[in-house]
Amino acid sequence: MNTPAAAPPGPSDGAALAQLVGEALTRAQGHADTEDAAEIRAITDAMVRLLIGAPLHSDGKLTVVSLATEAGLRRNKLTHKHTGLKDLFYALVKARTPVLEALSDPVRARAAKQQQDLARVRAERDDLRGQAQLLARIVHVLEIENSNLKETNAALEQQVAAQSAVPDLTRRRRRP
Repeated sequence: MNTPAAAPPGPSDGAALAQLVGEALTRAQGHADTEDAAEIRAITDAMVRLLIGAPLHSDGKLTVVSLATEAGLRRNKLTHKHTGLKDLFYALVKARTPVLEALSDPVRARAAKQQQDLARVRAERDDLRGQAQLLARIVHVLEIENSNLKETNAALEQQVAAQSAVPDLTRRRRRP
């Protein structure tokens, strides 16, 4: 008998598995409406986003730190409380890695180009952030200088007003 060859798991397979495991854990532990259920849901949703390559709140790296950031939780929630989910995430990442090596050359070339584009865009973003910070400092210095000039101008106007009210006695002629 011929059995169909199993297709290698793709990134979405790991994401679907993470989602199923999260739902099963929530139901199995009886945490339907508790804080734990919300944490489990947040972690599994974050796993799905990271595994499919669409992070919303993190750098997209497949690490526990990125997973915690993506889930909006502290890292210790994964390393101490939800260790099973952390282990599942690492297992899914490990299972996903060989799939990337099995990709065809055009797909790999496109992925490499996208990585280069992403690195370029990130460098550009960092440069623009630096320029924005520099401009903010320049504006701040100019505001301080403007304030100082206004104060100096006001003081000079007061001096001129004070001098115009006092007659100049040196110009008067003396009577003999």
